[in-house]
Parts: sequence; C-alpha cells; structure tokens
Amino acid sequence: MLQFFESARLALAAIWGNKLRSILTLIGIIIGVATIIAIVSLITGMNQYVAAEISTLGATTFMMDREGIITSEDQWWERSRRRRIQLQDVAAIAQGCAHCAEVGARSITSRTAKAGNRHIDDVWIMGSTANFPNIVDFDIENGYYPTESDNEHRRPVAFIGYDLIDNLFPGVNHIGQTIRLGGRDYTVIGNGKRRGSTLGQSRDNYVIIPLSTFQKHFGERRSLDVFVKADSFESMDDAQNEVRMIMRARHKLNYGEDDDFEIYTAGDIMTMWENFSRGAFVVMIGISSIALVVGGIVIMNIMLVSVTERTREIGIRKAIGARRVNIMWQFLSESLTLSVVGGTLGIGLGALAGWVLSGLSGMPMGIEIWSVIAGVLVSGGIGTIFGVYPAMKAARLDPIEALRYE
Repeated sequence: MLQFFESARLALAAIWGNKLRSILTLIGIIIGVATIIAIVSLITGMNQYVAAEISTLGATTFMMDREGIITSEDQWWERSRRRRIQLQDVAAIAQGCAHCAEVGARSITSRTAKAGNRHIDDVWIMGSTANFPNIVDFDIENGYYPTESDNEHRRPVAFIGYDLIDNLFPGVNHIGQTIRLGGRDYTVIGNGKRRGSTLGQSRDNYVIIPLSTFQKHFGERRSLDVFVKADSFESMDDAQNEVRMIMRARHKLNYGEDDDFEIYTAGDIMTMWENFSRGAFVVMIGISSIALVVGGIVIMNIMLVSVTERTREIGIRKAIGARRVNIMWQFLSESLTLSVVGGTLGIGLGALAGWVLSGLSGMPMGIEIWSVIAGVLVSGGIGTIFGVYPAMKAARLDPIEALRYE
C-alpha cells in the first residue's frame, strides 16, 4: 500500500510538472466522464420535471382522446382519421359512468393576443369546462376560473397566464381589462400562478376561456381531450372500463373491433417517458465510451513513453533488489492515478456543463451519487486496463540491458 501511495505521489508530481502534456493525455477520459455526468444529471432532472408535471393529473385521473400517445408518423396518420370526440360523448360519460367523480374536456389552438397597441404571438388558447381545476392540479392566483354560468352563456371571458400580464398589461391591474383573440374581445377575469419555462418554452403563455365560447369562436370540429377523475384509486380500472364501454357504444363499434379512442393514465405517460429516456441514456453512454477508449489508448501510449524514458531507473531498481511485481505495480499505480485524476476533472466538468445547460434550458438537474462513483470506477478501470501492457513491458526488462540503455 505504501508503494501505491508513493507511485501515486510520483504520478501526481509528473502531472503537475507536465501540465500541458497531462491535460492532452487525459482529455479523452475527461470528455468521456464529463459526458456521462452531464447526461445523467440532465436526464435525472428531466425525469423529476416530467414526474412533477404528470403528477398534476393525480393518481385518480386519466385521460381519453382520439390520438393517444403517438410514437410514429404512420400511427399519427391512422389515428387522425378516427371519429372525433364531441361534447355529447363527454355528457354521456358524465351521465353513465358510475365510478367517475368528475368528467371534464378541453380543446386547444394558438393565436396572437392583443391589448391596445401591444401584442404577443403564439399564445396557447384553451377552451375548458368549468370543473377543470377540480380534475387537474391548477393554481389560481387572482380572480376566478371560467364558471359553469360562463360556459352556459358562452361569455367572452379569459383566464390568463403571466406572459400576457407581463407583455400586455405591464404596471396595470389586468383584471377587467380587454384582450383580443382571433378578432374578438375577451374580458380578463383572473390569472394562474407563475410556472416558469422549460427548454426555452414558457409555461405561462396561455389563455383559458369557456369551452362553449371556444367552440363558438374557433369552431366545433376539433376532437376534444377528455379528463376523468375516478371516485377513488381502487375504482380506477372500473371507471376506465365504464368509459370504454360508453364510448364503444356511442361509436357503434362491433365486438372484436379495436377502440377508435385512447385511454391512458399518468403512469402510462411516465412509462413511455422512462423508455425514451432509457434509450437516450444508452445511446449517449455508447457515444461517450468511444472517448473513454480513446483516452485509454492515449494513456497507454504515454505510459510506454514513460517506460522508455525511465529504462535506466528501472534497471537500477532491479539491480538493488526490486522484483518484477514491484515494477509492474509502480507503473500500474501511475496509470491508475492518471486516469482517476482525469475522471475527477471530468466529474467537475460534467457537473458544470449540466448546470450551464440547466440554466439555459430551464430544466432542473440532479447529480446522482451513483454516477459520480461510476465515473471514478470507469476512469480507474480504463487506467488499469490500458496500463497493464506498459507495466508488463517495464517489469520484463532485463536489468543489465536496462542499465546499459542511453
């Protein structure tokens, strides 16, 4: 063990004495480990973000729409030809589903929003039923959400996000003000809490209006997204089965025919996301492994150069009694120290890269302890594997020939 620490000390002194060569030697290891740390931290952060977003649906809520979770272009074309889900379907579910506590619906489009001489483009406009905040986790900060009465009378009222407040009504009380959407005026009745942005996309760039008003002003031909809250977690399966039977009956589907709608829960969305993130993780680890292997080859070459430069030193050590295992252990220790230093620098660089990307994208980041340990172990393993050949070459040197080496 003392020999290991002495070898490690010599390796660290050599790194410090030849900084440029050391950085060039370790750059492959640094890049490989930094890539792994950055990827793991970002994927961990994205997993936390997706889980938090999906959790707004709640454990007893599920969704139904015409397309469902699309995973290919062919699937999108096939499902876009399905029969639309309409308000009559929503009403039938609310009336016939015994295990459904709440049934709501929404429809979405985008337009430019104007107020006076100010405007903001590509605003998400969502028409929803009045009970939507009862089904999903939605925070109201000021005013009120469009009510059942607003829906029934198709009132032009709008519940807005903070992007509209900041851009259309700076320094002004927005409640009671008028905004113009698609050539029509709406009265602002409230706003939600600020939600921030993700991947550069703002989550406060929205307007919510009554669903009936939405269909009157933007058309009724869009298929609706349906949100259903079961009366308990235990009755989730029963509620989904009831919704499926009601929809199949309304769409006159025969026995053996596939559903022409999709029902999915927060768990289904999370499973799809986990499969995607796992695939992305494997691909990126494969790419970063190339840098690690290149880094290992560079370390082996540098160690071979070191063996040649120190041939007389090896001869002297053998002449005064050093055994082959001592010489081999010395060079393996140096190779291991070199690669671990590179891995440590890579961990720091990867954490910094993850922090910068997180700041630019707005996504959270999270560094897993296992990824730090894996970074050290992988870099150490690379140094050990690629240090074996130079160490064996040094250990097999003939002491007489080594002493004669100039």
